[in-house]
Amino acid sequence: MASILKILRVAADPNRLRILLLLRGEELSVAELQEILSMGQSTISTHLSQLKQAGLVEDRRTGKSNLYSLIGGDGLVGELLTEARAEIPEAGADQAAMRRVLHKRQDKMRSFFDSVAGRLGKDYVPGKSWKSVAEALLRLMPPMAIADLGAGEGAFALLLAERAKRVIAVDTSAKMIEFGREQALRYGVSNVEYRLGDMEEVPIESASVDLVFFSQSLHHALHPERAVEEAARILVPGGRVVILDLVKHRFEEARELYADEWLGFSETELETMLEKAGFTAVQTSVVHKEAETPQFQTLLAVGDKPR
Repeated sequence: MASILKILRVAADPNRLRILLLLRGEELSVAELQEILSMGQSTISTHLSQLKQAGLVEDRRTGKSNLYSLIGGDGLVGELLTEARAEIPEAGADQAAMRRVLHKRQDKMRSFFDSVAGRLGKDYVPGKSWKSVAEALLRLMPPMAIADLGAGEGAFALLLAERAKRVIAVDTSAKMIEFGREQALRYGVSNVEYRLGDMEEVPIESASVDLVFFSQSLHHALHPERAVEEAARILVPGGRVVILDLVKHRFEEARELYADEWLGFSETELETMLEKAGFTAVQTSVVHKEAETPQFQTLLAVGDKPR
């Protein structure tokens, strides 16, 4: 049991308190703590070393990693952490991020698919392609009213229209809307409607669509949380929002090259936005990583509007 003096000295740092709160309920590796706390490996290791010297954490070897856990979480340390939790503003988000990390650790099936992802299209398999997979999945989607927010030139909206009752494609660019309308006319697609408007003030009636898509568009919004709230407004009860966007990155040139307002989002950020907007059954996952620098990653997030 660590002395009271050592406990108080070590616990004076808010980031070490965050680590202790996480280790109170779960054993975690340095890499997992990095992902949860968005801190560097050296910073996490330094904090853990200090906590270990103070007798507050211990570690055990498992495979190639060390798992760290809290010592004496039911005694004085536990009481201290219970009191401190209310004063750590990041505590709630840390717990949500930890649940996601633990889900990834347990999800062996996802690990399997991660191991084969990227081979489709590189290894030749007769008749197998991403286009055929996408077409098959579209056939499984029931006919519904869909809003494509930040639709751009409308290519995705035209694809959705093959199965949807109707698609409302919204974009702030008049030229994009004009081009989309021309494409729909050219290909004889009559169930797509193009509307000029902003994601944060969507020109769609409340509770009028079954599905809302943000396909690589949310990072262009000035206030992405408002766009997500608008998605909740226009969805019918029981409707669903689907977000495809970039994982948070540091490629600053994207602001000039692609007019990006935000350099992607973390899973925790999207999860928090969706939950604050009232969505339930929120799920997030990284579904693709580009091989070429800057190796952009694609993040998928879904959520349901309560009935």
